[in-house]
Amino acid sequence: MTETVAALDCGSNSTRLLIARGDDTLAREMRITRLSQGVDATGALAPDARARSYDVLRLYRGLMDDWGVERGRLVATSAVRDASNGTQFLDEAQRIVGVDAALLTGSDEASLSYDGAMKGLDDDDRPTMIVDIGGGSTELAVRLDGSLRSFSMQLGCVRVSERALGRGVVGPDADEAARAMIDQELERAWSVEPAFSTLHANVRLVGLAGTVATLAQLDAGSSVYDRAAVHHRPLRRQTVEQWRDALSSEDPETRLARPGMVAGREDVLHAGLYILVAVMAKLGVDELLSSENDILDGIVASLYDPDRARPPLT
Repeated sequence: MTETVAALDCGSNSTRLLIARGDDTLAREMRITRLSQGVDATGALAPDARARSYDVLRLYRGLMDDWGVERGRLVATSAVRDASNGTQFLDEAQRIVGVDAALLTGSDEASLSYDGAMKGLDDDDRPTMIVDIGGGSTELAVRLDGSLRSFSMQLGCVRVSERALGRGVVGPDADEAARAMIDQELERAWSVEPAFSTLHANVRLVGLAGTVATLAQLDAGSSVYDRAAVHHRPLRRQTVEQWRDALSSEDPETRLARPGMVAGREDVLHAGLYILVAVMAKLGVDELLSSENDILDGIVASLYDPDRARPPLT
């Protein structure tokens, strides 16, 4: 019998869980924990941010017990990478959930996200690039000539909000600062990974994680999560720009009242859309495909096939 496994992701803005048995999804959970709160300014994970994450991990451990999880893996990403007390956080997280834990490099994160997003995608003659916009970092990855080319940008919806945009109505100076910050990091990505330049206007772009998922839900006008309405939903660049501008002109309370807005993202979603529009423009693409399959699905795949795991499972 196929064993039941769990994948846990301690991200910069949310803490998530996937419980699976083979190809069957048994549970998929997400809680906004904002682990990256203040990391940019202080260089450390804040006590209340750690406490929020630990509380959610205890809840997830209970769900894992309910489903009879036999094996699992927890990963931590940008916020923990950047924090001076990241190792202590990861040790306690591992103790709570009782499964292997790993701090992913940006390359590891991109690889697992790519593997997860490719699950269930139709074939396409063009290369497929994934853009995974998190709270603290944004991963880009594409497979070219059998090799995965990736880059982890120091851009995320929380980081751009804290450094440039703020959480309220965006003024001209904040808009200019955010665009400059994003453009500089995109230039760095294309410089370090010149293969990205070969993709201009000839790439299928697939967007993962909370920014894109919430955008798809807003675009669908669905106040209740409906995977069928958002998974593999096409989104035009003009649509992304319109949502970026509309949300940037509102305060968080007004954004939260919109059908489809996820509570806990209303103060940072506009920042994620700034990043998304810039990536689409840099690639010269007019359409994005939203994917609900992401790093969690990549982790599950690595649990069933340890040779694919990055870093290797021990």
